[in-house]
Amino acid sequence: MDEYLESYLSYLKDSHTGSKHTYEAYHRDIGRFLNFLEDQKIDDLAKVDKEVIFSYVEVLRSGKITKGKISDATFSRSMSALRSFFRYLCRIDVTQNDPTASFRGAKLKRPLPDVLSFDQITRLFDVFDLKKPKDLRDRAILETIYACGLRVSECAGLDLDKIDFDSMIVRVRGKGNKERIVPFYPRLKEILLSYIREYRNNYALDDGALFLNQKGKRISSRFIEMMLDEKAKEAGLKVNVHPHVLRHSFATHLLDNGADLRVVQELLGHENLSTTQLYTHLTVDRLKETVKKAHPHKKNL
Repeated sequence: MDEYLESYLSYLKDSHTGSKHTYEAYHRDIGRFLNFLEDQKIDDLAKVDKEVIFSYVEVLRSGKITKGKISDATFSRSMSALRSFFRYLCRIDVTQNDPTASFRGAKLKRPLPDVLSFDQITRLFDVFDLKKPKDLRDRAILETIYACGLRVSECAGLDLDKIDFDSMIVRVRGKGNKERIVPFYPRLKEILLSYIREYRNNYALDDGALFLNQKGKRISSRFIEMMLDEKAKEAGLKVNVHPHVLRHSFATHLLDNGADLRVVQELLGHENLSTTQLYTHLTVDRLKETVKKAHPHKKNL
């Protein structure tokens, strides 16, 4: 059965479906299920029926095979992985029926995204000494994420030839290998050009990466996460700051200043408008909280 898992994972890679993290999580989730089948002496995926899936769900929920009870989010992802796997098996005629069709993950209430205020963004950016090449690079990285609403993997994967400095736009390769165009403001142009002149041009380049580490290689998403965490603490921010918070802040600040929801959807590369609408709910909640605190009749609100 492991050969079908490898075949499915190859299909997942080739179709550019999901991120690296999704790929790794699905690998673990489906591998865990195949181990369960082995324990149950089931050696043919065509023999898996709803009863087998139901038994697996019970064991998974109990925490017996995960060394502790799992969260609703992990359970939902595990079921999503199995449904995707069995749809693939049906497509290649390994089985005729999908035993996962009637199973769903736990219904999750999507939390509102964390954001930084404009003042907090300014405090974060102000900790960088732009006379130091390394600080200049790090500031350029974080400002690119915020200015363009990028995912951390999109920023790490940016190539220099994707930046059009004359038109001030960046071509971003996002989820599903889809490309979108995002404009940026003049200050980012100045910072990027300074970074290229003072830092990037000191290295002999191979793959055209925009942002380089101190060995002249493409930076990693993990590096950005660690660097941002360090700088947020240095700026005295008392909240958990990770790269996606900068992306959330980009969207929220645009909507706060009157941007059209569908334009923000396109800039973020969201496939579904409902995902972008989360930021609308956040904006409304912030407005309510402001009125509640500042209105002269606040005691009656």
